[in-house]
Amino acid sequence: MSDRVSLQGASNFRDLGGYALADGRRVRRGRVFRSDHLADLTAADLASIEGLALRHSIDFRGATECADRPYRIAGVTHIAMHIEPTVVRRLRERMTAGQVPSVDETVAMMCETYHDFVHEHGATFGRFLRHLLAQPTPVVFHCTAGKDRTGFAAALLLSVLGVDRDTIMQDYLLTNQLYRRSHALEGAGPAHVMEVIWQVQPAFLQAAFDAIQHDFGGLSAYLAGPVGIRAEEVEQLRTLLLTS
Repeated sequence: MSDRVSLQGASNFRDLGGYALADGRRVRRGRVFRSDHLADLTAADLASIEGLALRHSIDFRGATECADRPYRIAGVTHIAMHIEPTVVRRLRERMTAGQVPSVDETVAMMCETYHDFVHEHGATFGRFLRHLLAQPTPVVFHCTAGKDRTGFAAALLLSVLGVDRDTIMQDYLLTNQLYRRSHALEGAGPAHVMEVIWQVQPAFLQAAFDAIQHDFGGLSAYLAGPVGIRAEEVEQLRTLLLTS
């Protein structure tokens, strides 16, 4: 398990470092953190994370999400990389039309969202990866729950670094243990639908992996194509974020 940072106002804040590669190297600790949203951090939380020496926060929330719950952390530059929460829009459209999706239909909606991450937001995730190269200082990235947009970003980064797929999936699924659901953020909806949307399932992330493989021919081609990361930049990221 990656190192969890226990906070009162955020529940899914953790160090992405520590994971081992087959060659014995590990993802460097203390450099890249993932989280749910940071708008509710308390004074005690801010004191706790001060020691992490964070210099940037990358915010994958949509424009309205950012406007509704802004935040500021002294000494930390906020960088918005908006990815709109399309699954919420799709659910509202279905509900407005009087259609209540089943569990299986909701799972399919979530898988479609991850498919869209791959197809529609490669450039945004490329910007994220290039930031890690350009600003080699501790950074936290997040969305609202730190599970979907953040989960895919974490999975992509760990894949780039050479972490095996099973370990990546384990990191992804930790959200189900760590994230504290908030009724203020969830909104209204049938309980069985909300249960799917506000947790993570292997099928969601697998849908993204399948799209990368089947639609682009694998990770290397996807990185060189929609993400826009060159092979030498991949090696630079590995040099920067891996340790023996």
